This record gives sequence, C-alpha cells and structure tokens, in this order.
Amino acid sequence: MKLNYNLLFIGIGFFVWLACSSNAELNIDDETQMEIDDMGETIEDNEIEPSLKDTIKILSLGDSYTIGQSVCDSCRFPAQLRDSLNKRIDSTDKFELEIIATTGWTTTNLINAIASENPSSDFDLVTLLIGVNNEFRKKPFSLYETEFPQLVNTAIKKAKGDKSNLIVVSIPDYAFTPFGNGNTEISTRLDAYNNFAEQYCAQNNINYVYITDITRQGLNSPELVASDRLHPSTLAYTKFVERILPIALEKIEVDNN
Repeated sequence: MKLNYNLLFIGIGFFVWLACSSNAELNIDDETQMEIDDMGETIEDNEIEPSLKDTIKILSLGDSYTIGQSVCDSCRFPAQLRDSLNKRIDSTDKFELEIIATTGWTTTNLINAIASENPSSDFDLVTLLIGVNNEFRKKPFSLYETEFPQLVNTAIKKAKGDKSNLIVVSIPDYAFTPFGNGNTEISTRLDAYNNFAEQYCAQNNINYVYITDITRQGLNSPELVASDRLHPSTLAYTKFVERILPIALEKIEVDNN
C-alpha cells in the first residue's frame, strides 16, 4: 500500500501545531495562575495581619498602698485602674503598667528606687501616693516638705514632662483599722501630710485625688480593710479607682484624639 506523503505531512504538522498550541496555552495559564495565587496570598495576608496597637503606659509610684500589700496583684489600685481604662478605651490600645513601690518605703526610699530603676520618660499616666511611712516612722515633717515636691517633679519628667499626666493620690488613714484602733493622733498627723500635698498640687495645677475619707470608714465597714487588719482591701481600692478613673480617662482620651 502506498502512503500519501502529502496527507502524512499534513497530519504530522497538525499534531505538532496542536501540541505547541496546547503548551503555549498551558504556559499562559500557569503564569496567570501564579499571578492569581500571588494576589490571593496578598489579600489573605492583609486580612489576617493584626492592626498595629498603640501602647498606653502607666507608671505607679508609692509604697504599700500602691504595691497592694495583702491583696492580689490584680486587686491593687494601679492594676484596677489599668483594667478599668482598658474596658473603656478602644480595644486596639495596649496597656502596660509599671509599679515602683514597696511596703515600708518613705519618700527617701522612693526617690532612691526611682533613681536606681531609672524608668523611661514616656509614660502616658503616672500616679504618686507616698508619705504614710514618713509619718509612721516619725520622720521630720520637713523631710516630706522637701522630698514630696522632688518626687512630684520626678514624676512629671517620667510623664513626658507633662504635669497633666500626673495624678497625686492622698494618703489613706490607717487609724481606722484594727491595727490603728481609732488613734486620733495618727489621723491628725496624716491630715498635715495630706494638706501639704493638696496645697502643693493646687498651687502647681496638678491633679490631686482625695481618698482618705474612704479609709476612714474602715472600723465601721470592716470589708474596706484587708486581712492583715492594716491595709485597704480590694473593695477599698475599687473605691479609690472610682475617683481616679474620670481624671485618668479624660487624659487618655485627650491623648488618643
């Protein structure tokens, strides 16, 4: 049988053209698919990437009333303040709390501790509660008159140099605890400390929050006293925060706008 070479060549050419055409189409599809895949990955990455969070930094300076002697870590007033702010501020914000405080510290101890720990100077909010151990250890009142303003100025430096970022809290009155047993001399001495601090803050336009009256309910309301029969309870600290929070919240919201 004779082959029709013309038909054979035409058939072979057709199959070669078909194969090449298919490969070309395949290559185009592959490239297109790669681009589509890349676009898909980009979109997916954008969807899952968490939004950047602003960090709001809080620094609390003090003594046993700040470290929360005899209550849990989340029960002390700086932690309750942080948590209360976190509930009311945009959830994309991240709150960081640093505490420089130890039971028994006087103003001198706190000054030395701040110098030693050397915290940064970019805190959005700083609280200062100090002085009870000056009274308890019967330090000269003149020492408080000298060192309290020094601590205020240091706290302002840590608060971005902005005094509106500082909140001074009055000294609780431990006379109204089973330990203090209603000793009016303690209350009289602490009044002198608190009056000085309040007047200094008023003269220098610094936020001052008075919470001493809350602790003076301690003998009639034992639930305001911690299990050690001396320091404020979790409930008492909650009441502190109820007074501090509006000022703190206003400051944080102003900064965020």
